[in-house]
Amino acid sequence: MPNLQNAKKALRQNAKHAQRNRARKDAFREALKKAVKETDLKKAKELVRLAQKALDKAAKAGTIKKQTAGRKLSRLMKKINAKK
Repeated sequence: MPNLQNAKKALRQNAKHAQRNRARKDAFREALKKAVKETDLKKAKELVRLAQKALDKAAKAGTIKKQTAGRKLSRLMKKINAKK
């Protein structure tokens, strides 16, 4: 357990940031899974849009890197286009 005041604050901040990051990661992972599982192409396109939104939010917040978001979106689009 930290003794210094600034170390205590850093511990609290780390816990909050970790919780926020976990929520963002869960959000884009769920969105990716839903988009891949969807069989109807129109619904899948809408789910891809939502997945892209979640990935962009996570990248903007620094939860994941920008290139990681782009790579995941690219792979998702490959899977969706293969369904055609």
